[in-house]
Amino acid sequence: MRRILLSHGSGGEETQKLIKELFLKYLGNEVLNRLEDASILRISPEIAFTTDSFTVSPPFFRGGDIGKLAVAGTVNDLAVMGARPLYLSVGFIIEEGLELGDLERIVKSMGEEASKTGVKVVAGDTKVVPKGQVDKVFINTSGIGEVVRKGLSAHNLRPGDAIIVSGTVGDHGACILAEREGMEFELPIESDCRALWGLVEKVLQTGAEVHAMRDPTRGGLSAVLNEWAEQSGVEIEVDEEKIPVKESVQGLCELLGFEPTHLANEGMVVLAVAPEHAELVLETLRTHPYGRSARAIGRVAGKGKARVVLKTPYGARRLMEAPSGELLPRIC
Repeated sequence: MRRILLSHGSGGEETQKLIKELFLKYLGNEVLNRLEDASILRISPEIAFTTDSFTVSPPFFRGGDIGKLAVAGTVNDLAVMGARPLYLSVGFIIEEGLELGDLERIVKSMGEEASKTGVKVVAGDTKVVPKGQVDKVFINTSGIGEVVRKGLSAHNLRPGDAIIVSGTVGDHGACILAEREGMEFELPIESDCRALWGLVEKVLQTGAEVHAMRDPTRGGLSAVLNEWAEQSGVEIEVDEEKIPVKESVQGLCELLGFEPTHLANEGMVVLAVAPEHAELVLETLRTHPYGRSARAIGRVAGKGKARVVLKTPYGARRLMEAPSGELLPRIC
């Protein structure tokens, strides 16, 4: 069984072999294959730029792995700012002793997800650290995208805006939690890990008046809505019955005392849309495989009180508070 050695990070012969026989095999393109110290890119006048790091445990989970997650998570951060993903950089910090087969599986997954989206990995780095100084593999990414829709911002919510989610809530967080605890359900819990540019692009192409978009990762839907309320100075009303949650995710949350709205997604987008365009956006989302469970769950009630109010099925109203503390470390 072949494993990663410290020499794979030394910059010498073993490093070059790893780069050429593994990384370029799955991530290679005309820019990356030149193996320069920096890549020369052709970029439009206005770009979006993001960076992220991924330490998810376990690194392989139902519905994805740390490699797919690294690409999808970075692509999604660009997409929700109205930017077509163009380029990624990828840095690996690898624990000595990691099985080469596991690393290949991760890199292959990255290449497949990048290919689906059309984004290119154009720069990378590999470091190997002694056993015990990192847990298997950590990945850092940066992404550059071409802005095709300007003005999307958490500061732009307006009274009357419809709050729409493109899919079910809490899937990724529930999946990671279930796998860590070794919990099995009659209906398996699977992460929604996936790149969303294709879905977002369809919405933008309609010309609908979208004021904000966000992918609800750490902190989940609750964190996103509370950030929006604070940054736009608005009160958001949410109908609890309309929030789509899978039965297995709801069951896990009831068992362990979690709120589905506090758990992360990695393949769902939240949108604030002008009310006259809400139906158009919903119809468009539902024509895409990743948006079939799209639902309008609330609205921006007005300016003034920066808060999120949850309307329960029993007619009561309570605050939807943002999660506090670290509910689930190393979720992404």
